[in-house]
This record gives sequence, C-alpha cells and structure tokens, in this order.
Amino acid sequence: MKYEISRYGLRGEITVPGDKSISHRSVMFGALAGGVTEIENFLRGADCMTTISCFANMGVHTDVTPDRILVHGNGLRGLKAPEKILDCGNSGTTTRLISGILASQSFSCSMVGDASLKKRPMRRIMKPLSMMGADITSTLGNDCLPLRINGKQLHGIHYMSPVASAQVKSAILLAGLTADSPTSVTEPYLSRNHTELMLSTFGAQVTSEGTTATIYPADELYGQKIIVPGDISSAAFFLAAALIVPGSEIVLKNIGINPTRDGMLTVCREMGGNLTYENIRRGGEPSADIVVRSSDLHGITIQGDIIPKLIDELPVIAVMACYAKGTTIIKDAAELKVKESNRIRIMVDNLKLMGADVEETDDGMIIHGGRPLHKAVINSADDHRIAMSFAVAALRCDGELIITHKNCVGISYPRFYIDIKQLVHTGQDFGKIY
Repeated sequence: MKYEISRYGLRGEITVPGDKSISHRSVMFGALAGGVTEIENFLRGADCMTTISCFANMGVHTDVTPDRILVHGNGLRGLKAPEKILDCGNSGTTTRLISGILASQSFSCSMVGDASLKKRPMRRIMKPLSMMGADITSTLGNDCLPLRINGKQLHGIHYMSPVASAQVKSAILLAGLTADSPTSVTEPYLSRNHTELMLSTFGAQVTSEGTTATIYPADELYGQKIIVPGDISSAAFFLAAALIVPGSEIVLKNIGINPTRDGMLTVCREMGGNLTYENIRRGGEPSADIVVRSSDLHGITIQGDIIPKLIDELPVIAVMACYAKGTTIIKDAAELKVKESNRIRIMVDNLKLMGADVEETDDGMIIHGGRPLHKAVINSADDHRIAMSFAVAALRCDGELIITHKNCVGISYPRFYIDIKQLVHTGQDFGKIY
C-alpha cells in the first residue's frame, strides 16, 4: 500500500469511528440497566467487541445490527456467573472497568488477556477495590493478569488516587454503585469524565466537585438511547496529518469535544494550528465538525494537568513536533510507559530511525523539530496508536516507510488506512507507507 500526496495536500471530509471510551461504557452500563439500551455509531473495533463478548459470557444478550447495537440489560444485580474465563483481549478499559463491576457480584470469575495486556499494571485498581472489601487477586502474584475476583458486598470509601486515570476512577465508581455507602475518588488532575456523565444519564446519582467524583448506591439503572460522537483520539491522526501536509484542508465530522478530552485540540492551537468548529452540538457529550487547515507549527512544552486530556494522542503529537519549528518538550507523561507498549521508548526509537532529533526522558521526550524524516522500517510493537502515528509520519517522509504489524489498527480503527487514503490525491510522490 502506498499513499501519494499532490500539491493540493489532503482534501475531503472524514467521519471517524465512534468514541472508544463511550462505546465501551454504553455496553457496560446498558448491561447493568433494566430494559434495552440502543447505541448508534458504536465503535466496532476489536476492543469494544471484546466488551460485548465478556458481557455475553455473563448472560447479557446483545443484538449487533448494521445500524445500531441493542443491549438487553440484566439489571444491576442480574449478571450470571460466566461459563468460561473472561477474555479481555487487548483492552485495558474492559479489564479495569469490568473489575469494578465484578467486585460486588454474587459469583466468582477469572479474567485473562493477550500478551500485551498481561504486562499492564492492575495494582492501581486492585488496591482501591480491596479497600472497599473486594476479594481480587493476581493469580501469578505480579499485580497483572490473570485476575481472580470473588464477588463480595462492598463498602464506600474516599480514595485519593495517585494517578489521574479514568479507568481507575471508573472501576471505583462502578464498584460504588452497589456499595453500602457513598464512594468518592479524588484525582491529582481531572481525567476524562465519560463515566460520570453517562451514569447520570442512566439514572445513577453522581456528583463532581473539582477533581473529586462521588457516586451514591443505586437500586436500578434505566436503559437509554446513546449516540456516540466521533472519537477525538482517532480524529487526532487526521488533525495532525492535515496540519503538517502543505495545502491541506479537511473536515472531521461530529467529533467529541468533551473538555476533559480536548487536550489534542488545545495543543494543536498552541502550536499554531488552524482549527475551527462548525455545527457545535451541546449536551451530555458535546461534539462539533472540525475544519483543519495546514499550518506552520512551532514547538511548545506540554505538561501538567493537560496530560490526562491527551494521553492517547501524545504519540502523534510527537510526529507533529518533528515537523514544527523549534523544540517540543513532553513532560509528566510516564503513564505512556504502561500503555499497550512503552510508547515513549517506541516513539523515540522509531523517530530516530527516521532521522528525527529526539531524546527520551523519564516522563516524556524532547523533540527538536525541523529535520527532514526519511525512510525506515518501523516497529509498531503491535500498538494501534504507534502504527497510526507513523502512517501520519509517512505522509511527509522521504521514501518508503515500512510499518510492522500495521493491521493492529483494527483494535480501534478498522478503516483507518481506507479513510486516510480517501483524503489523498494522486500526484507528486510525497510519502509512502507499506
């Protein structure tokens, strides 16, 4: 496969898949609700389909149609003991959020995952859930998968989380749904708040003040109709591509602009990117069409409370920084080391292979922009966001870029290569990906 860029740059409209975080939660909360939950624009990537499979294994019936997903809820206390081990595949969201749900069920079960997921830290949820009275253990004793959970009656706590993590916060709040008293989580910075917004829609009593979220025990949740906005983390690759490829102008349709997720948009603007909103839609999960035009970018420092708002977008931001003038510094992002891969090291190593002036730090990287990038063989580490980031880099590099295991993009964006090719016009050979 190769892409050739004309002097007119990238042009056209793109509708990216539904938001991954919201898609996961819509199935989970629908499974715990009474009645039917109807979901439009559900992300049919491997991770979200894994969530459906796990709940099917616990007796939840889901109709998957071409237009929508229908989840026939079992109620808060209606899940069934799975007949086999729950396989969470590559999905950290599935693993951590379901752990919070399972901690208070009336049965025991085990959870496994693929080789990558088995390396990801689970102590961050095991500790607070255990403080609530949960019986959750790592069967290998290494605080990773496989996990064994024996359902118990839980009690409410106020947990001071050492990390700003929506997965940690959500696991605790979901456990708090059936605890004996209110449960609160305070984070050092505010992480994405999809769980709080959606649980409120389903009928739970959830409050937020500053970086503290509190949930009160619930008797019942109620099925809803959910329209999932486009995933900003998927849109990020097209934002970056249009900004760095000269002569580009694209429109990204119906993208989620939740203020706890909009760090990518903030960084693009601070680097000099030309972004405008059209057709803004307000509500529980705000969205808009985003018009992106190629721009002369400059380096900035990215740190502090914005990091949780763009943690998944940092790999492609590193690519943007290579084409920006000056130096970009990414700090406070040690969380990247425990994603699907060590994204700091993988990005630095691969960008160096392409000729970038970049160095790894303990909690991020330093990128000196302006050097031309050239052909290389890229190790994706089977990480979807790494593969997509270097597909963007390929649009401006000199020569062929070979990306190993490039089809891992199916985890979050099965049509990614088709959609990016849709924006490319035949013309000058500006970059290639194989």
